[in-house]
Order: sequence, then structure tokens, then C-alpha cells
Amino acid sequence: MAAKKILFLTGDFAEDYETMVPFQALQAVGHIVHAVCPGKGAGDTIKTAIHDFEGDQTYSEKPGHLFTLNAGFDKAREADYDALAIAGGRAPEYLRLDADVIALVQAFVKAGKPVAAICHAAQLLAAADVIKGKKISAYPACAPEVRMAGGEYADIPVDQAITDAPFVTAPAWPAHPAWIAQFLVLLGTRIAL
Repeated sequence: MAAKKILFLTGDFAEDYETMVPFQALQAVGHIVHAVCPGKGAGDTIKTAIHDFEGDQTYSEKPGHLFTLNAGFDKAREADYDALAIAGGRAPEYLRLDADVIALVQAFVKAGKPVAAICHAAQLLAAADVIKGKKISAYPACAPEVRMAGGEYADIPVDQAITDAPFVTAPAWPAHPAWIAQFLVLLGTRIAL
């Protein structure tokens, strides 16, 4: 299997686990992963937040780790990558306001390349107007945005994921095993034990 090149889109206050785990897991299976954030370059850091489910009406938020980016957003081009992964958390709230981010997401979808989005990353997919007719999971509070963008909200357990190519989506970080596994299938990754 040839290593795939994946663009990993994140930003300040992205969910900690949804940033760290997929970034490391995709590298662990041999892929090249470039983590980028608009306005920042390789070596810059973003702040992350830990979202947890503690029985309240919504998730709780605690400070996460600093995450070091390894590439610059200004040089990110769809043509240079095989797939796109988007972290959740609060980062998509502001990422969706950036016209260059929107254009980049649209370019990946237009090219038919796999796009993995978790949790609040559905806000970015909705803003990019790329999910009409697609089954999309997300953190439940994002369901109205998925529906308003013409997607079908997939109300699945928090530890599950759904693929409706080119998208692989999940509600939150407890779905990492299913979400990453389904993304690897779209990438054509084969793991031999």
C-alpha cells in the first residue's frame, strides 16, 4: 500500500481527542498527515479543548493540550492530497467563516476524495454546501444545520460512524474506532496483523 497524503484541518479550540487521535492514528498506519489551520504555519500551535460527556444537557469543556501544526494552510491545495480530515470541537465555528477554507472543502468534494468529519465539523460541511442528499452524522446540536444544508442527519450512537461516500462522519470522539476504520476503508488502507 502506498502512503496516502491527508490534509488535516483543525484550529484553535478544536476538540483535543478529535485532533490528537486521528492525526497520530493515520500516521501510525503509514499515511502522511499535514495538520493545518488558517493564519498559522508549520511549528505554530493551536489550543485544544477537552469535551466530555458527564451527564449534563451538553458536553463540558476543559482546557486541552497545545497541538503543533506541521504544515501551513496557505500552501494547502486539494490536488496535493488524497483526502481531507476535519477535527470537531469549536474550531469549525470560525473555520466556516473563511472563504478559502470553504473553497478547499468544496474542492475535495468536487474531486470525489474522501472527507472525514467528526462532531461539529459538520458545521463546516454545511457551510460549504456539499452535503445535499447525504447521510451525515455530527454532534446532535448540529442536526439542524445538517438538515438546513439538505443533508439527512444520521442519529447514530456516539460510538458509531457512518459512510456516505465521499463522507465518513461521526458524532464525537467516542466513535474514533469506527470513524477511523471507515475512513481507512475509503482510503484503501490495508492493515495486516
